[in-house]
Amino acid sequence: MRFSQKKDLKILFVGSEAVPFVKVGGLGEVLYSLPKALREIGHDARVFIPSYATIDKNAFPTKYVIEGLAVPNNGKDDLICNVREHTDDNGVISYFLENQEYYEKRGSVYGYDDDAARWALLSRGVLEFVRKYGDWRPDIIVANDWQGGLIPNYAKTDYKDDPTISKIPIVFVIHNIHYQGLFDHRHVSDFDYDDGQSQIPAITDSALLKKNFMRRGIRFADIVNTVSPTYAREITTPEFGELLDPLLQEMRSKLFGILNGINYENYDPKTNPYIEFNYDAKHLEERAKNKIALQQKFNLPKKDVFVAAVVSRLSSQKGLDLIIKSIDHLLANFDFQFIVLGSGSSTYHAHFEKLAAEYPEKIAIHLSFDNVLPHLVFAGADCIFIPSKFEPSGLTQMESMRYGAIPLVRKTGGLADSVEDYNPTEQTGTGFVFEKYDEHAFFGACVRAFETYKYPKFWQGLQKRAMAANFSWEKSAKEYVKLFERALAEISNK
Repeated sequence: MRFSQKKDLKILFVGSEAVPFVKVGGLGEVLYSLPKALREIGHDARVFIPSYATIDKNAFPTKYVIEGLAVPNNGKDDLICNVREHTDDNGVISYFLENQEYYEKRGSVYGYDDDAARWALLSRGVLEFVRKYGDWRPDIIVANDWQGGLIPNYAKTDYKDDPTISKIPIVFVIHNIHYQGLFDHRHVSDFDYDDGQSQIPAITDSALLKKNFMRRGIRFADIVNTVSPTYAREITTPEFGELLDPLLQEMRSKLFGILNGINYENYDPKTNPYIEFNYDAKHLEERAKNKIALQQKFNLPKKDVFVAAVVSRLSSQKGLDLIIKSIDHLLANFDFQFIVLGSGSSTYHAHFEKLAAEYPEKIAIHLSFDNVLPHLVFAGADCIFIPSKFEPSGLTQMESMRYGAIPLVRKTGGLADSVEDYNPTEQTGTGFVFEKYDEHAFFGACVRAFETYKYPKFWQGLQKRAMAANFSWEKSAKEYVKLFERALAEISNK
């Protein structure tokens, strides 16, 4: 698909990962889908990430646009980088910061003792690139998560008098406020506490390891956005703010929330190549065949029974404790099958392995990452459990709804913004929602789902409403444009 030739805004997204070049988590998908959606509505959106060793240089050939880029290092020797450019078949341009020591010699994206230096180099490197590259200059810079938190800090301090950088608003996007730097922000001594206002140490200074990049991003950005409206409100409270709630309350006037979208091309049951029987909302009888295929894939008895599933990173954030506490009682009272797909904490691996051994006819597991299996689960399962403690945006509920797998969620963050609770009287809603984080509330929601499933007409109504919900990136992109225009107006008035 070729993008519109109209270029209203020039937008540069900066992050630690971006599909199709490199993906570790959800951020990589966002930094592909959101710029793509912005281009499709007429804007020139580009991405800037490190040039990792893992990026396939044959699949993504690049050329130098800047060689010998000197990145200042606060009084110490400059760090020398290059910037390379990749242009895809649609003419879309992406940039890569090249530095042998910090990126090319590393086999992984994350997990190094000097990650703080790597993200500080990315932050200052992109600003130097914008200053010195004359062929293209962004109207907006979008910095993402704690890895990009120093971009607004550098811009408003070291570059505050720069004739180029001082005129470019910085939008800082919080994808998950729990991650703030290379330390446990809940256990910081008074001596090591970072108020977010002191000078940033040199990139090569070990003192950088104790700096709170998230706090600094929030403090210095022109606009702070989160990945759902409810999460934007939640993080101003002690329960969800991860000790940054006082700062966020102070900055409330510049705090916003825009719900993430999903890639409708990749999650379309009518055309998806990974599922055995394609279908749409008008042909749900074809969907029923995918349940049999799913049961066969997971070695479960092939029968017409309620199938629930978890498709998730296995961590405490995802509310898995509620499932573990409730599952024996649910199995004792209801006839259903349960599938767990995901990887993560060894504690949860052990729990689900034990359950699968105890209930081999009812519980099946696949405890490793897989790109294809989620599509099979969404196309065949009746219900997806997402009882998260907190969920900034969440994609699983949107993806499952696209396939007609009904989400059962806790009312938090993006889950609250994307799933409407089923009302049996009015026959409205797209899923099952509970509020209190405890196993009794979760159990009650499960009972509602199991009982509703007994009435095919009502269940199909749920499925059709869920499949009709609009979570396209185009919708989100238009909201981002409004935010960018606001940021431009504010900086022009300063």
